[in-house]
Amino acid sequence: MAKDPGRVLIFDTTLRDGEQSPGASLNQEEKLAIAQQLARLGVDVIEAGFPFASQGDFAAVNRIADQVGGGEGPIICGLARASSKDIKACAEAIAPARNKRIHTFIATSDIHLEHKLKKSRDEVLEIVPEMVSYAKSFVDDVEFSCEDAGRSDPEFLYQVIETAISSGANTINIPDTVGYTTPSEFGELISNINKKVPNIDEAIISVHGHNDLGLAVANFLEAVKCGARQLECTVNGIGERAGNAALEELVMGLHVRRHYFNPFFGRESNSPTPLTAVRTEEITKTSRLVSNLTGMVVQPNKAIVGANAFAHESGIHQDGVLKNRLTYEIVDAQTVGLTDNRISLGKLSGRSAVRARLEELGYDLTRDDLNEAFARFKDLADRKRDITDRDLEAIVSEQVQQPEARFQLHLVQVSCGNSIKPTATVTLSDQNGPERSTAAVGTGPVDAVCRALNSLAGEPNELIEFSVKSVTEGIDAMGEVTIRLRRNNKLYSGHSADTDVVVAAAQAFVNALNRLVAKESSLAIHPQKDDLISDESISGI
Repeated sequence: MAKDPGRVLIFDTTLRDGEQSPGASLNQEEKLAIAQQLARLGVDVIEAGFPFASQGDFAAVNRIADQVGGGEGPIICGLARASSKDIKACAEAIAPARNKRIHTFIATSDIHLEHKLKKSRDEVLEIVPEMVSYAKSFVDDVEFSCEDAGRSDPEFLYQVIETAISSGANTINIPDTVGYTTPSEFGELISNINKKVPNIDEAIISVHGHNDLGLAVANFLEAVKCGARQLECTVNGIGERAGNAALEELVMGLHVRRHYFNPFFGRESNSPTPLTAVRTEEITKTSRLVSNLTGMVVQPNKAIVGANAFAHESGIHQDGVLKNRLTYEIVDAQTVGLTDNRISLGKLSGRSAVRARLEELGYDLTRDDLNEAFARFKDLADRKRDITDRDLEAIVSEQVQQPEARFQLHLVQVSCGNSIKPTATVTLSDQNGPERSTAAVGTGPVDAVCRALNSLAGEPNELIEFSVKSVTEGIDAMGEVTIRLRRNNKLYSGHSADTDVVVAAAQAFVNALNRLVAKESSLAIHPQKDDLISDESISGI
């Protein structure tokens, strides 16, 4: 691959760095659903996970490589520390993919070398060629990252980059790991790498950054002007701490301001050729899917995908938009897939009609999954007259949370009012025991339901967040509920949707409990916080 592909490559790390958001852990079915949607979105690279972290992560990456990485689909990438064991596990996990990449890394800033790795610069310069060459022995496409490049000594950084490229790295990633730099600083760093690394023409420059100071997207767009041609980002900007650079903001920034960025690609300013391969009309659906499955609610004023992104409250604004939308809108809502399409389906509609509409929405369900989705659709159609695309999306996105669940909710019933104590009766089945029922009293119906479920599950936790919003307008709208539980300083999210918000809350709570017991039963390690100690040369990211 040439240094400059003539456009910006979008490297999506929602399934790896995004999943490191507190409470955003995903099961295998959820990861696969997101990966399939990312492929429809048109990203160039999917970083599917960190295979060495756990057996579960390995299996998820392997399944994505097998089911999403075929044909002309996106490159499937796995993360690996600069360790032979990490790299070997990564190579095995991504093996089924037609286009595959190993992404390996080591810290280069003095603060990380001294306090985390406890290694000298010379030791790092010995590890880099060994591990990059080892990764190259498995795949043709190797990416190397200099962790905390934004705080690294530039001269040492140039040495590391030159060594990595000489050893076979096709892509060099420059991460602003702690979100420390400003746009001018980050742009200058990329520009100097282009000027001072002798063999930089043999690799693509990539950037990765966190949003601790709210500057990640601005830093990336400046980096593009200075020669970066791959952007590592996440849907909705999720990720550790303040999150990563947001995919939708970067893509639409390059789309809306294409005339401004074109000259930096050697094009005429009025060239209509897109600067990314992303299908922008899939952005809204992708955002909703990721939000639903991770439990990370999108703030209303979030750019591009927030609920208020295309809302106009001011009378002056409303008047202007009615006369000409361009007066106050720089993005056509339909460009990002935001529509109010309704489907002519009801309780008399057949399975074929539902399947056809789901396929139009981009969902390719197996026979069993379609049967379950159709059953839920019929149940909803009995309670709600008008079914929308968003209703169908809510049904399918919740459905993928169910596999491998230890707890299953079978009944929830509440009695409440202004003159009685809210009381809930629930029935829960447990793979480790018989089906049981109990009743509990709470401060409200949802509190009563959660108390009853906790009593049956026997898994201590603290409920720290409960949020509910309507899927669509109207009194019969489905309510989407997100619940977050905390145990041992770790967060676990659950999501569900139903026309009865109490039922949705109960199912969301059960989904969160299932994540809690599944996650705590695994031995997953964190690439940035867990250092592997052995006889071989090993680093932490």
